[in-house]
Amino acid sequence: MHSFTRLPDLALRSHGGSVVAASDESFADKECLIRPGRPAFQAETFGSKGQVYDGWETRRRREPGHDWALVRLGMPGVIRGVVIDTAWFKGNYPPYASVEAAEVAGHPSPAELAAATWVEIVPRSALGGDAEHHFKVDGDGRHTHVRLNMFPDGGIARLRVHGEARPDLSVYDGLGLDLAALANGGLVTACSDEFYSSPNHVLAPGLARHQAEGWETARRRGAGNDWLVIRLAGRGLIRLAEIDTTNLLHNAPGWVSLTGLDGDRETELLPKTRLQPDTPHRFRLRHTEPVGQVRVDIYPDGGLARVRLHGILA
Repeated sequence: MHSFTRLPDLALRSHGGSVVAASDESFADKECLIRPGRPAFQAETFGSKGQVYDGWETRRRREPGHDWALVRLGMPGVIRGVVIDTAWFKGNYPPYASVEAAEVAGHPSPAELAAATWVEIVPRSALGGDAEHHFKVDGDGRHTHVRLNMFPDGGIARLRVHGEARPDLSVYDGLGLDLAALANGGLVTACSDEFYSSPNHVLAPGLARHQAEGWETARRRGAGNDWLVIRLAGRGLIRLAEIDTTNLLHNAPGWVSLTGLDGDRETELLPKTRLQPDTPHRFRLRHTEPVGQVRVDIYPDGGLARVRLHGILA
């Protein structure tokens, strides 16, 4: 597994992504490309379009050209790597694919996107059937959309676009925001343990539907406690912390504390405080110096569904 897969999937549907257009989707819907989770498959399940696939599949092309799909990133940002997954497509996968990216302001239509300036981030590369293909992406450009090209036709189950969110925070001028949210540029940069699930899940949009959509550690058998460090969207003053243990009925931490980090300075934001299982907790904070990171300590171990740190950019 490449290290970039630890970063959030900027295109994921549950992160706000959308497949806004495709050249063709005769056999299977383009929207499947950015669904959460692994692709599913059941043999000999036929619908009006043929075998049912949990992916995007085009018709057999009889004329020159190639198929493509336009994806709006739910979280615009810097792309560090792409995964093209042909899971379950064994006799109908495309032999080659490439990926382009663009930065387009506002809310462009498919026609406006087609006229945009695109840069190639994954060159035309060979694909195999029923396999994940990982492509590291270099460069620090900010992008809002990607275009997946497959040559000439076929089926692709999933497209993952991993990177770091770089949203336009100017829309929040004069307003508060969640300084920890992935969508606003927050990111977990360090973590004591992620045995069961990724710590970045706690910063994802929406509510966790089950335990796997939060962060959960292994059972701690030694001294100490588990923790994670969140790089905020920007230095700021946090006024409200939400610590959510929803879905964690028998594995919630007993307590939590929050510490603000800014260079060599540490600021206690929330002292060690008792938590309840399966409960959203809200705590008002009253620190006076801005912080750039927050360490979340849970005692002794367990899981969190979400962490929200609402405040004002410094």
